[in-house]
Amino acid sequence: MTCTKNTTRGCCFATDEATGETTARNCPGCHKLEVFDWLADLPDPLADREIYEVQFKNTRKGYYRNQTGADLRAGDIVAVEASPGHDIGIVTLTGELVSKQMKRTGFNPQGIEFKKIYRKAKPYDIEKWQEAIALEHSTMIRSRQIAADLHLDMKIGDVEYQGDKLKAIFYYIADERVDFRELIKVLAEQFRIRVEMRQIGARQEAGRIGGIAPCGRELCCSTWINNFSSVTIGAARHQEISLNPQKLAGQCGKLKCCLNYELDSYIDARRAFPRLSGPLEAADGNYYLAKSDIFKKIMWFSPDPHSTAILIPLTTERVRQIVAMNRRGEKVERLEDAALLAARQQVQTEPEIKNVVGEESITRFDESRGRSHRGGGRHNRGGRNGNRNGGSQAGSGRTTARPEQAQQTEQPRPTARPEMAEAGSRGQNRNDRRGNGGNGSGRGGRRRPAGHGGNTNRGGNNNRSEGGQ
Repeated sequence: MTCTKNTTRGCCFATDEATGETTARNCPGCHKLEVFDWLADLPDPLADREIYEVQFKNTRKGYYRNQTGADLRAGDIVAVEASPGHDIGIVTLTGELVSKQMKRTGFNPQGIEFKKIYRKAKPYDIEKWQEAIALEHSTMIRSRQIAADLHLDMKIGDVEYQGDKLKAIFYYIADERVDFRELIKVLAEQFRIRVEMRQIGARQEAGRIGGIAPCGRELCCSTWINNFSSVTIGAARHQEISLNPQKLAGQCGKLKCCLNYELDSYIDARRAFPRLSGPLEAADGNYYLAKSDIFKKIMWFSPDPHSTAILIPLTTERVRQIVAMNRRGEKVERLEDAALLAARQQVQTEPEIKNVVGEESITRFDESRGRSHRGGGRHNRGGRNGNRNGGSQAGSGRTTARPEQAQQTEQPRPTARPEMAEAGSRGQNRNDRRGNGGNGSGRGGRRRPAGHGGNTNRGGNNNRSEGGQ
């Protein structure tokens, strides 16, 4: 069974290879403006409620009445009433949360006749729905070309086909009023459908398209924001954020919605700050306010209004005292705050972290690695040095100054290339046999000229005399 995921609808389409039927299933976590049902595990005393929330493409949602009494749950794909024909959507909320969601989004159900939920979608409905989805991108590209040919100052941002392919909604953005009556005629004649034009803002377009914000999370307008409140540059000034348009603007080109999230907290905290009508007067000159720490209640002053090279921190209580003195015509001798200086002296230095095990050293493996390479080289030379050390220790009785090397000689290290280790052991055995049967000098069986054997190798002469006896 092949499965195709559609992120604009939040579902997966699958085709059964045996029967050839097309089915669709809900994909949790893929919906725009998805809502977590926190009442799902609780008994619902109002389980017979007939109103359900149904989601369509991207952020478009609607509320429908289940008059047939079908057993519907969140995630079911249903066919609902439309004008004309029917549409296909996914049930996203049921039960008591539907009324709370209507209240949150500002939807007033009083005096409104809800449209009906016909049934659960059948394979034929899903096939036609899938065909309609496949036409949306090409229709959007062609409609943009038609709008450009008619010289209309508008941008068509998205196209949504109805589930039965009888109607399509064209979402557009325009700064001014646009007369698109001629456009509707051309579009209806071109695509053989009923056309509905719906104007949206830049924020709503960003919510429909989606994306990742600079904070690393999904855009708020595509995850949970339904109603967009106005954002002004005053929100950035209250929070003392740098007025950089590139930093303050979101993907929609407007001011970020998150500038309003903490604005109330900053406004409440600023009420405890003294109001300044001018600089603070001191004996050594005037000091100007440079910045403020809202939540620590500290104000920073600089002797130069155009520079922040020298900043002196003062508490709000100290600033009130200086302002009261300046109003009486008095000047302070020193602007420093004694409370802040005492607090700095009482601050304990951070404990020093000592590297007692050497875990933070980047060269901690160099010594062991070098010793491993040197030891492996001695063994890979066929046991020549091993016989030399062994013979010298056995014949002369001398001990080495590094006992760990002696242990390495007796028990060779494991190597990453076993064939070299086997070759070294074979060479060592051959040298041992030569040393025992030949010279016997403990020099690893090194061959010497025959004429010099008696003069230079005393061990060899001793061996021969003992053999003769």
